[in-house]
Amino acid sequence: MKKLWQSCAAILLALTMFSSLAAAEDKGIPGMRGSQHLGFTVPNAQQAVDFFVDVIGCESFYTIGPFGPFKDNWMTLNLNVNKDAVIKVAHLVRCGNGVSLEIFEYTSPDQNTQQPKNSDIGGHHLAFYVDDMKAAVEYLKKKGVKILGEPHTFTNTGMEGLTWVYFMTPWGMQLEIVSYPYGQGYERNTGRRMWDPRY
Repeated sequence: MKKLWQSCAAILLALTMFSSLAAAEDKGIPGMRGSQHLGFTVPNAQQAVDFFVDVIGCESFYTIGPFGPFKDNWMTLNLNVNKDAVIKVAHLVRCGNGVSLEIFEYTSPDQNTQQPKNSDIGGHHLAFYVDDMKAAVEYLKKKGVKILGEPHTFTNTGMEGLTWVYFMTPWGMQLEIVSYPYGQGYERNTGRRMWDPRY
């Protein structure tokens, strides 16, 4: 009877584990492993690539394009932009141990040429991890980069220990540098970890 009970318990445990795995697999895109690239549009792609390579320290890999103009609605159907939009070029760039960048230069009859603020719908920024915040800020200032304010360090929340400051590209895009050499506050409360460019 004891062996029968142990067998039933083992089967029940296996079924529970299987159903948990199946439920986990139902959440999200099957096989999703992580972010592969981040794409954004700039007024002058070469200027942007030069900035990311010469100032930030990224590595330019290759370019694609042009795409368009097309006689049909290909651009609208596939990219949700004006049918007469043209991708002049897209550069693929790698920045250290992080997501790659796809830097677009478009033309379009309805193009909005204003860079969105963080407070706008579609507002965004791109952050880079640095080992030494002070050295990074001094370097950016020597390069003539506009720094927004002074570095700030979180003293509570899950980001406790993280120091950050925003800065501007020549075309008005907001970027950020962050540093947390001793980790972040949330790490004390869970064994789970957010993606970390240090590793």
